[in-house]
Amino acid sequence: MHRTDNRHAPGASHNPRASQTHSGGSDTGHQSPGHQGAGHQARSVEAHRESVRELLADLAGTGRTEQLPLREALGRGLAADITAPVDLPPFANSQMDGFAVRSTDIPDGGTDLRVVAPIPAGAVAAPLQPGTAAPIMTGAMIPPGADAVVPIEKAVPDSFPRPGSTASVRLPATENGMYVRTAGSDVRAGEPALAGGTNLGPGQLGLLAALGITQVTVHRNLKVLLATTGDEVVEPGSPLEPGKIYDANGTLLEAAMRQAGLEVLRAAISTDNPEELTAMLRKHAPAVDLIVTTGGVSKGAYEVVRQAAGGQDIEFLHVAMQPGGPQGIGKFDGVPFVGFPGNPVSCLVSFEMFLRPVLSALFGAPAPRPAIRARLAEPVESPAGKHQVRRGTVLPDGTVRLEGGPGSHLVHALANSNALIHLPAGTSALAAGAEVEVWTL
Repeated sequence: MHRTDNRHAPGASHNPRASQTHSGGSDTGHQSPGHQGAGHQARSVEAHRESVRELLADLAGTGRTEQLPLREALGRGLAADITAPVDLPPFANSQMDGFAVRSTDIPDGGTDLRVVAPIPAGAVAAPLQPGTAAPIMTGAMIPPGADAVVPIEKAVPDSFPRPGSTASVRLPATENGMYVRTAGSDVRAGEPALAGGTNLGPGQLGLLAALGITQVTVHRNLKVLLATTGDEVVEPGSPLEPGKIYDANGTLLEAAMRQAGLEVLRAAISTDNPEELTAMLRKHAPAVDLIVTTGGVSKGAYEVVRQAAGGQDIEFLHVAMQPGGPQGIGKFDGVPFVGFPGNPVSCLVSFEMFLRPVLSALFGAPAPRPAIRARLAEPVESPAGKHQVRRGTVLPDGTVRLEGGPGSHLVHALANSNALIHLPAGTSALAAGAEVEVWTL
């Protein structure tokens, strides 16, 4: 992606009611970078993401952690480095069902060795005497004196004798260390086991359990106030009067936030009365870590979030991104504040581009979106001065198909997508077959 100017610039002037969906400005047109206003350039995607990171950095302090048992820590972010308290594995053990042997007892052509008492998993093995072979199970301790394991399928006969018998077994030559898991071969005591900020999935929790750890210190989930705005927006299930639309943003963003591990306090839909919105934000601000609004952040005549933020340390600007250009960022009564545009796709793309990756980087949760490379199944055009994010479907053949157009109101296309397709600033057109970066959803 090409970095544009990083100055804090006001957003473009949009008609806040031009969209078929939520207020907050239309950001679907192919405009030149200079359209945002004379003498100003839009902020780059990277620069705005860094601003969001700086805004939330203080929330990653050591006092904002909690200890959880492993079974409750799935999906959480590790708050501090963990050092292995023991070797893993804690003792040398067998990688196979077979015979524990001294490799020097078996010449190149193989030999017969007397079979001694078997070694089951969990038992403490007696020392192995020269000229003998001990049946050993997978995971069982290697007896003192032994240095290799011959798999049972290579023995003649290829089965274990009855316990207590005085049978012999013919074994092929083997090398020192074959099929032996040495103590500490996975991780040694005192070595780093997991780094702070790691997202705790099944593999990470399994490692901690294998090290004997029962509790882990993780970052607390952030509590977010989510406020949807607009006189034209009504709750689903209400009568849909002329000029009104159902609120998709509340459900869309709440689901995305909960999926990302956030605790969401969802406020009632705010009207376009700035005093009412200010009062609502002020009421809930002391109880949350972050405020997120949708709509009302462009430069139209009825941008309620802009008006409600008067006197607050909040900036409204335009990011060189489509959809999701108009953005707000700062603090409301000292609480971190992020204002997203009102169109449904715009607000979700804003969450995925700015808030989700910052949460992942600072708190280890949620896990980052997997980024892959895929080839376009069809040609695509993009405004050269903007980072365009299109919705698409990754197909079994490794190509990615566009779903719907660039419009930020196309919720049906979003619902039928499994990926976000990135067309960086500076890209005006790509042919079918061109390789692009894709984030899988």
